[in-house]
Amino acid sequence: MEQAKAVASILSQYRASLAMLRQAIELCPEDLWRDTQYRNRYWHIAYHTLFYAHLYVNASEAEFEPWSKHRAECRMLGGEIEGIEAYSKSELLEYLLICLAEIEDNVPKVALDGPSGFGWLPFSRLEAHIYNIGHIHQHTGQLGERLRTVCDVGIKWVGRG
Repeated sequence: MEQAKAVASILSQYRASLAMLRQAIELCPEDLWRDTQYRNRYWHIAYHTLFYAHLYVNASEAEFEPWSKHRAECRMLGGEIEGIEAYSKSELLEYLLICLAEIEDNVPKVALDGPSGFGWLPFSRLEAHIYNIGHIHQHTGQLGERLRTVCDVGIKWVGRG
């Protein structure tokens, strides 16, 4: 597949996966958004997902410029976040738009057959995009399942963006 067609397909799948994440954020009621009964709070999963989508769409970690509202302690899941203020839904929807713009800008710039740009991702740039989109889907599915279980609300599938 030629580079231009591959880039168009990658962009379409990023758009689709982030459209589903947007639904998960928008549909979440405020009490579930901040619910402390889960080790990984809803808002924290949404932030983590956006952070890595943003990071991995850059050519390398050195070229990555974190979001102006980034808080390092929220980057990873599973850690202690007691006492950390939750990001609001509007903040994360703002960040989602920034991520989309970065994706549109960065995906066409880096050759897909080159390295991922991240030492801990030992594969090609193409595979790094597939990995990144998969990560978005994994956590969007996690949020979608929580929405369905707690609120009986579903996220609609988006196949192409």
